[in-house]
Amino acid sequence: MKKIILLSTIFCYGFISAQIKTPQPSPTATIIQKVGVSDISVEYSRPGAKGREIFGALVPYGEIWRTGANKATKITFNEDCIFGGKKIKKGSYSLFTIPDMDVWIVLLNNDTELWGVGDYDKKKQVCNIETKVINSKDFTESFTIEFGKFKSFSSTMSLKWANTQIDIVIESNSSKDKILKDYKELLNNGPSANDYYNGAKFVADNARDYEEALEWINIAIEKRQDAFWMMYHKARILSLIGNEEEAVYLAINTMKIASKKEDDYGYIKRCEKLISDIKSGKSKLEQK
Repeated sequence: MKKIILLSTIFCYGFISAQIKTPQPSPTATIIQKVGVSDISVEYSRPGAKGREIFGALVPYGEIWRTGANKATKITFNEDCIFGGKKIKKGSYSLFTIPDMDVWIVLLNNDTELWGVGDYDKKKQVCNIETKVINSKDFTESFTIEFGKFKSFSSTMSLKWANTQIDIVIESNSSKDKILKDYKELLNNGPSANDYYNGAKFVADNARDYEEALEWINIAIEKRQDAFWMMYHKARILSLIGNEEEAVYLAINTMKIASKKEDDYGYIKRCEKLISDIKSGKSKLEQK
């Protein structure tokens, strides 16, 4: 009878212990980030420095690191992308790195179920890029992955720990191509002035097809001749093509029209800056 009571007590204690949640030494984190119109998610663990020397000690130089703790970091792209200059198909990958003093190697692998590096298979590796180390004055206590430096179709993913940081640029080119295709289909089906206007801006800023952008913005202005904001963007496109004299003339006229409106929505200042950039040669740098 005593044995039965003892076994029951041990079983109950084990069951209760299994229900108690305790803090993780390296808590997990998930980031879901919109880049362009694509979604990128990162699942990783965040070990803390806790007074230890990190790179070159806890994390040795020249060896593959799981880039976090516990299960390998996983990154998922819902569309094809360019990762650090390399084309990557949509899907999920484990993210490993080989840290060094000046340059890190960043690896993507098809196996997303890895714990540690013992079973790392180079045959499943899909990406191998190099990125320079940034020595930061700011100390990052817990390993951190974050996104920043956003542009229309790109962002920089930063990996930070202690005083070390690396940056990887991720570009969402498939989204850019799809939107361009959608615009061209839209402009074949009874488009409005705003459709042409928005399409012209998109083509100029992303496809850099300035001739097509100029064609579309001209149609938009024909439909909305009082739209000074459209005139400003035409002047900007003209400057990118290299027709600077006409761009300045149009920018001056745009300011005259905008000044008569109740609100110029900042376009007078934009025109002034555009004229200044043209005269200083900055518009040519933008074209490059």
